[in-house]
Amino acid sequence: MRKVAWGVAFIVVWWMQLGADTSVWKVQKGKDVVYLGGTMHILRSSDFPLPKEFDLAYEDSKIVAFETDIGRLSDPKVQQQMMMQSVYTDGSTLDAHISPKTYKRLSDYCTANGFSIDQFKSLKPAMVVLAITSMELMKLGVSERGVDHFFYESAIADHKKIEAFESVQEQMHFIATMGEGNEDAFVRYAIEDLESIKEFYKLIVSAWRKGDDKKMYQKIVAEMKNKMPKVYQTLLLDRNQKWLPVIEAYFKTPQKEFVLVGAAHLVGPDGLLQTLKQKGYKVTKL
Repeated sequence: MRKVAWGVAFIVVWWMQLGADTSVWKVQKGKDVVYLGGTMHILRSSDFPLPKEFDLAYEDSKIVAFETDIGRLSDPKVQQQMMMQSVYTDGSTLDAHISPKTYKRLSDYCTANGFSIDQFKSLKPAMVVLAITSMELMKLGVSERGVDHFFYESAIADHKKIEAFESVQEQMHFIATMGEGNEDAFVRYAIEDLESIKEFYKLIVSAWRKGDDKKMYQKIVAEMKNKMPKVYQTLLLDRNQKWLPVIEAYFKTPQKEFVLVGAAHLVGPDGLLQTLKQKGYKVTKL
């Protein structure tokens, strides 16, 4: 189960030009084309510029589609709603939902990093995992500005049409409920794996830039599927199945679309790429 908990966090907060291989695919049905780009939601400044294939797909598209309305994520009202979903409202606190041993390990982590666990007491495990993962990534120079934000800002500047697969309220719910029913393991493994987060981040970024979908699947998706099937079902599979009809509808439009979603949604036997191949679409890597 190693890497599962904050591997999930990479997907949410969560990615050198290396030539022709990268995480952008061209999907065709006859003459109709839709581009699929696997994104990293968080990046370091050194990860820019992005591989040129992202720019090629973007320039060739009239519509850019994202998982959600990125512009609204910075709205104070939306952030307040997110916080309301991220805390316990039944009067309970975090220590009632995880074991004393895990709570002690979390407390020790907080102390070692110069703050009190009291800051986490009202938070649900999902937000605790995201918080500690974000803190460690910030030490590596990773910010919240990733591929999605980059192209959202580009689309705004270039007056391209922007679409979203789900509302910010839907995405907030997915985030806030991560790990429900398996809270103790979710927090415990996140803490244990923080020591190797630097190496893991480098590995995932490298796999993403090279378009190594097999490695991305093995290191994040497969382990989540095996060890946290409920999270896998809710966070990836259900959403992929909901998005698929929207993507297929794009093949009936005169414009070309560039669909940008987290790379974990694309890879593996249940990923969007394989599903589209099975439905008869031609899928090639740019």
